[in-house]
Amino acid sequence: MSTVTLIILLAVLAAMAGLAIAPSVRQGRKGELPVRSLPSEAREQYAARWAGLQERFVDSPGWALREADRLMGALAVDRGYPAESEEKRMDALSVRHPEETDGYRRLHAMAARVHDGETATERMREALVAARPLFEQLVRAQPHDERPLPPPGPRQRDLERGRVPRQRLGPAADH
Repeated sequence: MSTVTLIILLAVLAAMAGLAIAPSVRQGRKGELPVRSLPSEAREQYAARWAGLQERFVDSPGWALREADRLMGALAVDRGYPAESEEKRMDALSVRHPEETDGYRRLHAMAARVHDGETATERMREALVAARPLFEQLVRAQPHDERPLPPPGPRQRDLERGRVPRQRLGPAADH
């Protein structure tokens, strides 16, 4: 075997090994993506928005589908998934949630086609239902999320609503 043939053979083997290793390395980097915690208040707000868009689906299916797509994207970004592009976000989601991500892909694709007015309502409903498992996974409390706070007392609720509670002025303490 000549030296040139040996070098070519080694180069081909190295290239094949690189191709075999590259997907696992790339996937390993995505899998290490730090997922941020989501405060319980934010989880509740996302759940309420999802419930609201499901209710509005009957009257405005196209709007509900587009809103669900935006909501899923915002939730994923809040959880720490890439904000740069849908493709990167979908790729990262598919590593941690491989079974659920296909439903989100269907929702996203369907939301993009809603503008043409030819999308059947039943297909839009199916896309919305298909995305729900991923939404539930992302909005669900995770072990690293903050612990729920005790319910606020009346004074705390007033402060949160922007009300300053009246202070009672009693007799002067210095007699």
